[in-house]
Amino acid sequence: MPAYPSDRSAEITAALGALPSGTPVSEVARRLMDLFTSGEIEPGTRLPPERQLSLTLGVGRSAVREALAALEILGIVDVRPGSGTYLRGTASDLLPQTLRWGLLIGRRSTDDLLDVRSGLEIYCARLAASRADGADIARLAASLDRMRGAGTDLAAFARADAAFHDALARAAGNDALVDLLHVVRSLLQVYADRAVHDADAARLAVAEHDAVFRAVEARDEDAAASAMAVHMATAAARLAGSSGDA
Repeated sequence: MPAYPSDRSAEITAALGALPSGTPVSEVARRLMDLFTSGEIEPGTRLPPERQLSLTLGVGRSAVREALAALEILGIVDVRPGSGTYLRGTASDLLPQTLRWGLLIGRRSTDDLLDVRSGLEIYCARLAASRADGADIARLAASLDRMRGAGTDLAAFARADAAFHDALARAAGNDALVDLLHVVRSLLQVYADRAVHDADAARLAVAEHDAVFRAVEARDEDAAASAMAVHMATAAARLAGSSGDA
């Protein structure tokens, strides 16, 4: 790790500015996050010490410490005892963590997340139908075969289901879309893991995935989007029923 250049400390603190008195820890973290994802701070840069950050932001050191601890859990910064706190990754690398943080502290409802996921998955299917190559089609087919072969092993079915959607996102060829889907799926995972809970639901899910696959294979964008819309409608109904939040 290169030595921390002293002039970067002045730049970082100048970019932050003071916060209103009584600002909660979440807002301190937001302010830091805005700076970290601006692209102005290089990965590996050591941040100013807590004392300096607290003076610049006009908040207590405990608020800065808690905010940095939260950002460390999310993988935004690396706190090294006796060395300092360092920024991880580039602005684009931090996108998934940033989105997850914003969604979590916003306390979005399950219904909101299901709506977002549905729109993203439908668009993903449309893009995949226009961009998938032979390797993408093979990955989708292999995942679909694993779903069919899972039988009564619902855990294996869930893994194959996730692999299908991952392969579809990869086929779409849009990294930002992949990141967005990853965040929304991870926030819904607690419900998704138990959404398909019997053989009938599994058979229906296989049929819906097969319709998406056939449309993508045929490079029919409208059919792929329509098939995914049907799947998202039934999947959302199952997830909402599992969450008790609908």
